[in-house]
Amino acid sequence: MKIYAMINQKGGVGKTTTAINLGAALAAQGKKVLVVDIDPQANATSSLGFSKYEINQGVYQVMIGGVKASQAVQTLPEFSLSILPSSPELSGAEIELIDVDQRETVLKEALEEVSQSYDYILIDCPPSLSLLTINALVAAKDGVIIPVQCEYLALEGLGQLISTIARVQKSFPGVQIRGVLLTMYDGRTRLAGDVVNEVRKYCPDKVFEVIIPRSVRLAEAPSYGQPINVYSRESNAAKAYEMLADEIIKQDTGQTESLKEINYGRTA
Repeated sequence: MKIYAMINQKGGVGKTTTAINLGAALAAQGKKVLVVDIDPQANATSSLGFSKYEINQGVYQVMIGGVKASQAVQTLPEFSLSILPSSPELSGAEIELIDVDQRETVLKEALEEVSQSYDYILIDCPPSLSLLTINALVAAKDGVIIPVQCEYLALEGLGQLISTIARVQKSFPGVQIRGVLLTMYDGRTRLAGDVVNEVRKYCPDKVFEVIIPRSVRLAEAPSYGQPINVYSRESNAAKAYEMLADEIIKQDTGQTESLKEINYGRTA
């Protein structure tokens, strides 16, 4: 069983998109997957068809109200996925956790109850280094996945994030980087290629081989409450997340076979 957190202090880089679509792609390969939405914006929750304003039992109640995670998990049989949903009231958890003993481990302890029911647990984090994000870092025993947008200033933000993770590691040595995922790649621009090359130089051996292309259909899918492999199965974005799932499974099981090629230059 693997637990990964999607983290980046910058918003709009593909954390939620990756949590949902990597989860759906892993599920399509027969893995039991739980997506945990720990962002008060609850975008992962709404992207899978739930109204974030109608969540009566979710991650907030699990972390603050004593509700068991198994009671709050919502199953989505049409996607072969499960989600521990979020809601805007989670924003109050920052204050409510201040006086809690071992407040950084609340999520980790909550997930222990359900962890053996899944092959993969993917945690979608807020775009900040908050107490919620630290909870996700501590819970993600197998590492963090860092989505990095293929645009200007990506390296600066990545450097800041890696420094932040290093600081957290001083208190929680188990925190580690699982991999950097390049997202929103547009092969028509020279800048995107330059960013890919620079990120790979900056983080050798830590960058996933698969690159997620910029995609209109990928942006549309959440409005229909569907992952990309359901909304547009033949799109390049769906194929990219399928290949990312394949890459992660092979790495997790010690396999080294090369991956299929994909034309990342297309934006469909």
